[in-house]
Parts: sequence; structure tokens; C-alpha cells
Amino acid sequence: MATGQLFSRTTQALFYNYKQLPIQRMLDFDFLCGRETPSVAGIINPGAEGFQKLFFGQEEIAIPVHSTVEAACTAHPTADVFINFASFRSAAASSMSALKQPTIRVVAIIAEGVPESDTKQLIAYARSNNKVVIGPATVGGIQAGAFKIGDTAGTIDNIVQCKLYRPGSVGFVSKSGGMSNELYNTIARVTDGIYEGIAIGGDVFPGSTLSDHVLRFNNIPQVKMMVVLGELGGRDEYSLVEALKQGKVNKPVVAWVSGTCARLFKSEVQFGHAGAKSGGEMESAQAKNQALKDAGAVVPTSYEAFEAAIKETFEKLVEQGKITPVKEVKPPQIPEDLNTAIKSGKVRAPTHIISTISDDRGEEPCYAGVPMSSIIEQGYGVGDVISLLWFKRSLPRYCTHFIEICIMLCADHGPCVSGAHNTIVTARAGKDLVSSLVSGLLTIGPRFGGAIDDAARYFKDAYDRGLTPYEFVENMKKKGIRVPGIGHRIKRGDNRDKRVELLQRFARTHFPSVKYMEYAVQVETYTLSKANNLVLNVDGAIGSLFLDLLAGSGMFTKQEIDEIVEIGYLNGLFVLARSIGLIGHTFDQKRLKQPLYRHPWEDVLYTK
Repeated sequence: MATGQLFSRTTQALFYNYKQLPIQRMLDFDFLCGRETPSVAGIINPGAEGFQKLFFGQEEIAIPVHSTVEAACTAHPTADVFINFASFRSAAASSMSALKQPTIRVVAIIAEGVPESDTKQLIAYARSNNKVVIGPATVGGIQAGAFKIGDTAGTIDNIVQCKLYRPGSVGFVSKSGGMSNELYNTIARVTDGIYEGIAIGGDVFPGSTLSDHVLRFNNIPQVKMMVVLGELGGRDEYSLVEALKQGKVNKPVVAWVSGTCARLFKSEVQFGHAGAKSGGEMESAQAKNQALKDAGAVVPTSYEAFEAAIKETFEKLVEQGKITPVKEVKPPQIPEDLNTAIKSGKVRAPTHIISTISDDRGEEPCYAGVPMSSIIEQGYGVGDVISLLWFKRSLPRYCTHFIEICIMLCADHGPCVSGAHNTIVTARAGKDLVSSLVSGLLTIGPRFGGAIDDAARYFKDAYDRGLTPYEFVENMKKKGIRVPGIGHRIKRGDNRDKRVELLQRFARTHFPSVKYMEYAVQVETYTLSKANNLVLNVDGAIGSLFLDLLAGSGMFTKQEIDEIVEIGYLNGLFVLARSIGLIGHTFDQKRLKQPLYRHPWEDVLYTK
């Protein structure tokens, strides 16, 4: 066991198993104490590497993250404290790994439930190599104004109230981490505060004992008196009794062993800690308090009298000139986290993104205010989900069914169209699913798929302005623009597209009005008089019928309809639908294990 001071204002630690809050609390304590360097040198997060952003005062800093203990110790050779926030399942192995590193001097184990056999091995290794283990089941320790472990001493407000931002004259050691906070406050009220405080942990076999730390404190000149808080169970306090009897401690010790109430119970009682269970008279709180008193420690008659005993001892040392009380200093203000300040109503912060279609902050995600459970329980389909996320309202069933029909009819159009061709070539190049899908989607535009949007725009404009089919087509011709939604490579007036017929039949049966579709049919009649292949194609059918869906449902204003058409909702429908087919082509090529595609020479016209 080390014989002197464990920490200083330059001590740096490695933090095992990333926990944002305790690390940030350490850094806030650093800033409060006026440290120039952060006390956390690196973070060890098994399987991860990179950096974690945290705050050091107002400055945002990046702390390196390492995947192994060895790598972290190599990268930060001056960090000699290992703070282990691993679970009880892995705490022993990671702690032993740290103890075996030549740069690590102190290991603090936070986890409860570490197997006692593992703890004994850690203790034996640490003692034989002159290293210190604090814990297991500890909140850690603190050197006032210099360094603190994890969540020790709690919030910044508590740290300020307990005057832990500057060193005092009292060395404190306890089994209990929770009671440490209570005693830090008590000591700050009746003395000039603590110099160092340690919670050794409540397990049966602590890595370091009460007497270990009292003997250390005895060798630290700044520590003028010690306060010890033990508890019933075990015999750790008797090692302190022996040290006092042998004269190894020459500074006043004020001690109390909690658990005197145990005698009020008829049977043996297990208190909170694993080690807080009296195994006989010698392990009782009364016996240990008496032994400490007989050995020369200042032991009050009850816990309630503990504060007065600490105060009296401190004041005697002041009177004797052995303590010059520390002058008070005003600590700097720790900047408040934005989220905390917002919640407390202290600041208003603008948001960066607006979302009106979904919300995942509650117990379950909602689409346009409809809980996910309702969507499933009420048997909503894909069309219903699209109506919620795209249009922010529940459309009538015939509308959502029409959307689903459009998706099914447009899901694929064979391997030869540009989108499918690109996807196939990309998949055969060995690219992943997303890359293959995106390569196909990137071809969607005015000449492939985008005609749905244009068909809707031009049909709507012509109908709303009252143009006859003749006027509409001839005006488009004068502008050099082909009528979107009209024309097909294969289909003719006497060989109509089956998809168009299915859509028209559904709309005439279910839609309240099909005025835009009928207008498109009239345009088709005129264009067929010019050429037999100028039929209404599936793009034109979907575009015109979607206008009828929007206008006939009575759920959209004229302004909303204009906006929907302008934004490109219909193109979105084609993108969604065709993604199904493009994904299918990707899987098809990979399933067939097709090689890299190379276009045949004979299919290229080479010219000069």
C-alpha cells in the first residue's frame, strides 16, 4: 500500500467503460478547482476507437477513446489512475489488466457484486506490486481542489457547499459512499474542510482498508486530523485499533462505527453493504466503537454527537496553532449545460430541424399524431402510412387503396429500362444493396419516371385554364414540348396498356370525380388522331388520377393541391414504387452470382 498522497492537481486518469455523466462531473470539478489540464486523459471503450466530445469549462474538448487497456496506457503514459465503471462481470478482469500496466498506480472499482475470490486476487497483486485498489463497490475518492473519481461528492452544487473546490485540513475515510457525501458536508460546516476523502467500498473484502488510508493521511503534512466512519460487520476497524495502540498514528482520529441499532433486532440483520453484517460480538458496532475509544480515538456517544466531536477536535488544533484555517476563495461558475438550462427555463434555444409528420419522443412513435399501436391495431396499410407521413392526414380508404395500386403497378418494368439497367450493372460490379439501389434511382427524372409529375402539372394547368385538347396539344407543340403522359414505345390505340385500364376502372368505380382523367382521355383521343402510339400511358394515368384524388376527396385546398404537385409528391410515389423492383433486381443478380457486366463491342457504333 502506498504511504503518501495518491492524487494531485496534475493527476490524470483513464476511464474504463464510457459513461458521459461521471466523466463530465470530473471535468467540471477540474474547472471548479482551476486545473489547467483535464483529469481524464483517455477513455477505454472495448471495441470502439475515436474521440468523445465533452466540456472543460466553456471549452469543448475531444477526449481520445481506445479499445483496450494496453493501448490507452501506451497512449497516455502519465495517466496513473484507472477508474473502472465496468459491470461486476468484467470488472475484475479489466482491473487486473490495468494493475499489470507499469503506468497505473491506483485502480478504483465502482461495480458491486465482484466475486470475492477475484477481489482477493486483485488485492494480493496490488499489495505485492505497491499499488492501490479502491473498492469494489465504491463511489471513489477525492482530493479537494485537485482530483476526484467519477461521481464522488455528487453534484457541483454539493461540491461547492462542501467546499471541496479547495483543500482543507481533514483526511476522511469511510466504507459508505453515500455517507461520504453526508460527512463531507458535516466536516465542511465545522472545520475548514477535507484535504482528501476516500470511500473504500462496502464489500466484505475491500481493496484497501480504513487503516491503510489513515496511515497514509498520517504521512501527509497537510492533513492535520482524520475522520473515520466504519460500520458493523468485519474486523477492518481493528487494524486501525492496532495502529493506534502501536503509536503509528500521531494525529487526532475522530471515529464512529455505524450500526449500533442492530442490537434492537432479535435476529441478525443484513444492512445495505455486503460487509455490513455482524458475525459476532467483535463485529458489532458497539464493540468496535469501544475498541477505537480505548485505543485513543475520539469516539462520540452516538452518530448525532459525531459532528460535535469533529468540531471540538478541530477547534483544539486551531487553538494549539497546529491548524491555520484555510481562507475561503470563490470558485468559478460552471457553465450550465444547454439542455439543463432549457428545462429550467433559463434560456431559449432555437431548434435546427422542424418535423410535423412524426414524433418518437413518447412511449411509442407516432405518424402524424397517430400512435404506432393504433396503426397496427386498426389494420392500416402502406397507403395509410403514406397518407399520414406525406399528407399529414388519414385519407379515405379508396385513396389509400389507389396509392397502393400505383405502387404495385409501378414496382418494376423489366430489366431493360434505365433504372433497372443501372442497378443490375452496379450489383454485378459487386457493390452493396444501397449503392445498387441508388444507382438506379439516380436515373429517375424527366425522361424516366418524372413524367408523372409533369403530366399532372400540364394536365392540371390546361384543364384549370379551360383549354380544349386541341389547344393544349398544339400549344405544347409550338413550345417544342412533348405532352407528358402521352406516348408509348409498344402500346397502341388498339393495344392499350393494361395498367392504365386497371387504374381507370378503379377510379371510375370509387372516385367521386374523375374530371382530370377524363380530360386526359380527351387529349389521348386527339393525339391518337395524329399517331397510333400516342396513347395515354401509365404516367399520364397516375398523374391525372392523382389530381382527381386530391380534388375529389375534399380534404385538400386548392393551394395545398398546387403545392403537392409543385413539390413533387407524384415523383416520390414512383421513387417509392420503383425501389421495390430495383431492390429485387439487385438480389436477383447476386443470387444468380452474375459476373462484372461489360457492354458488347458489337452493340457500340465506333466512329471518328
